[in-house]
Amino acid sequence: MRINSKGQITIPAEIRHQLGFHPGDTVDFSVTGGVIEVSKRADAPTRGERAVERLRGRATTSFTTDELMSMLRDDDDAA
Repeated sequence: MRINSKGQITIPAEIRHQLGFHPGDTVDFSVTGGVIEVSKRADAPTRGERAVERLRGRATTSFTTDELMSMLRDDDDAA
């Protein structure tokens, strides 16, 4: 593995999968006895939280939450 001119390295896919690293995850680096350790940042938002934040406020529907829930539950048949 090589470090590129920008100081970047690629974490092999097998290791990313094993550790559960995903694009957008925030990591911390530490050095212990000449060894670099990479770990997920404990206080970073989860993938789900990042997705919700990206989507928040983008809905284009004119339905209220109650109307949407009624449609999803098919409440019209129950009435």
